[in-house]
Amino acid sequence: MKELELLAPAGSLKTLKAVIHAGADAVYLGGSMFGARAYANNFNEEELLEAIRFGHIHGRKIILAVNTLLKEYELGQLYDYLHPYYEAGLDAVIVQDMGVMEFIKTHFPNLPIHTSTQMTITNVEGARLLKEQGVERVVTAREMSLEEIQRIHDEVGVELESFIHGALCYCYSGQCLFSSIIGGRSGNRGRCAQPCRLSYEVLQGEKSLTGHHATPILSLKDMCTLPFLYELADHGVYSFKIEGRMKTPEYAAGVVSIYRKYMDSYLDGSRIPVEKKDIRALLELGNRGGFTNGYYYHHNDSDMLSGESASHNKSEGVLQDNIRREYVDTELKEKIKGKLILNKQCPAKIEVQHGKIKVSYQGDMVLVAQNRPLTEEVVTEKITKTGNTPFVFENLEVTMDDDIFMPVNQLNQLRRGALEALEEALLKPYERTFPELVETSSAETDRQTTGNAIKEKQISGQSLSQASGQQSAGSSTEVRVLIEDAEQLPAVLKADFVDTVYLDCMLYTRENLIRKLSEDIDRVHASGKKAFYVFPFIFRQQTSLFYEKIMPELKKLPLDGIMVRSLDEIAFIKEWGNENWQMVSDSNLYTYSNEAAEYFYHLGMMQDTIPVELNRKEILRRENSRSEMIIYGRLPLMITAQCIHKNTLGCMHQPNVLTLKDRYSVHFPVKNFCPECYNVIYNSLPVCLFKEDATVKKIAPAAVRLSFTIETEEETEQILTIYGDIYKNGGILGQLPMECTNGHFKRGVE
Repeated sequence: MKELELLAPAGSLKTLKAVIHAGADAVYLGGSMFGARAYANNFNEEELLEAIRFGHIHGRKIILAVNTLLKEYELGQLYDYLHPYYEAGLDAVIVQDMGVMEFIKTHFPNLPIHTSTQMTITNVEGARLLKEQGVERVVTAREMSLEEIQRIHDEVGVELESFIHGALCYCYSGQCLFSSIIGGRSGNRGRCAQPCRLSYEVLQGEKSLTGHHATPILSLKDMCTLPFLYELADHGVYSFKIEGRMKTPEYAAGVVSIYRKYMDSYLDGSRIPVEKKDIRALLELGNRGGFTNGYYYHHNDSDMLSGESASHNKSEGVLQDNIRREYVDTELKEKIKGKLILNKQCPAKIEVQHGKIKVSYQGDMVLVAQNRPLTEEVVTEKITKTGNTPFVFENLEVTMDDDIFMPVNQLNQLRRGALEALEEALLKPYERTFPELVETSSAETDRQTTGNAIKEKQISGQSLSQASGQQSAGSSTEVRVLIEDAEQLPAVLKADFVDTVYLDCMLYTRENLIRKLSEDIDRVHASGKKAFYVFPFIFRQQTSLFYEKIMPELKKLPLDGIMVRSLDEIAFIKEWGNENWQMVSDSNLYTYSNEAAEYFYHLGMMQDTIPVELNRKEILRRENSRSEMIIYGRLPLMITAQCIHKNTLGCMHQPNVLTLKDRYSVHFPVKNFCPECYNVIYNSLPVCLFKEDATVKKIAPAAVRLSFTIETEEETEQILTIYGDIYKNGGILGQLPMECTNGHFKRGVE
């Protein structure tokens, strides 16, 4: 029989117990650190250890989310944080950060790793790369179709986990900086403020496309896959994930119970039709403007928008009361069998069994009764009174002599001892011991020593990085410029201080890519500069097939290198690309820590790009001699499968720039990139660090980058002229043609 997993969320111990009672096979949760739901209740160490014990006694898996990006100093805390859970038998961790992934593989070698949807894996290539590196499970991007999931299942064979119910982010997970940039609350750090649930007016130039009023154009309905749950299983999904770590126990348990019913139907082969009453129950538990099928059957759709119902609708009533009574307020008990032997002048013996696990326990001596002998009814009552334990006797077989006596407290101890022994026997297979600690006299001392050594390494790394920056302050730093509009190229070619030009894929259509790129490379080389091609932000199946087709021609072009923006692309280039291409990873391939940067270097990156969410102090804590730093440009706030142009004007397959206007009249440019069918929403203001030139020199990156997105040729030339004066002559900052921001350079994110 095919195995499947129903994976439920839990933001508290109460919710965890409720969803397990309702039928979850596994539960994912967050601890006190490093989880992507920092505002959930989450679990302290004592609660999380109890959760692991509770889950394992009931035969369920507990998966810990460590799915935020970790700063350099935080890796020193990760060892101590994970250690007790690892020893207790934690079943897996969900990770986003590549540095965290490598850290766990090194220090917790037997801990299965599940890669978060925040990694934005959308293709066979990325999934295969992760499997080759020891990842047990890949959580697919929510935007993936059933066909794309099927292809990964068939060609890679890694476990696949997909979301089946709950809230949908507007942006590809892991690619969103909206909350971070406008409010300092980073989704990459578990603190998203959900600006996608706010209302925006859409403008085309000065013309309003939303009737001169704001609408929740970025707010999506909740997803419900119950009507096609069987198809998900048929297409290779193994773990069926319900969203909602911040939801109530009643919501989580109610959703689990309904999906459990149909998953069991799939597993037993009956495939019963979905009943309307179950859809109504899910709607009653919570929805946002109704339900959507998500992206499983289409790339994007205006029907997915929540409309004016951007808030979450839920009702209290009979359904909630029933769920509370059945799953929340009632304790889950494991059925056990027992055999009790009470013979005169012999120790009392009891054997208890749960499944294949059987334990025996011996109690005190059974006495000869002087006046009131024990009866089988009394013995059965005392032994089966399991109270607050996780067990209930399904059957107790009693063999006892006549005329015997045991004090009640000894019978109680007999029961307690047996059930405690059974509990430990159930938990024992899950427990781990570090091999290096087995022969030491003090495992705790060794644990502290290892943890301290890791922390000292982080501190040492910080000192070396800072020292390196100070020593290299006067060394040569390469200047690179990225362009997304053909009008910007002439100004860049005239700037004699520019060393490298990044030719973004947005400059081309699929039809003219090879021809036009070849012409642009020649122009760049003629100006004495290097030419790099920039791959798309998202590398879905159709994109991969296109590049596979044109790769023989692309490899013939005299490119000096490429920039990649996803693990899918890195894996694709390693298989299909030119081995002589130099590769640079963009800032959305996050390298908060030196360990994360090293991961990408080992994959063949010449350089990485410093994450834009780090502030100057945090940047100085990392090694930057192989890193590029963005010093000018509008940062991408969202990369989306949804298309604002399509949802307002219709799909015309033509690139355009629209604007989102928020409640404060701040304008966010939006580009639709039709060849790969995604939108980029940019920040209202470009980052500009020209006046921070002294600090940038102290950071001493290998290169600095100016990124041009919607700037005109004139604006591009003005900005390059101003920076050129600073770079070549040490001039003062001139008047920029637009207002700018420091981004996170002076503030950073929590």
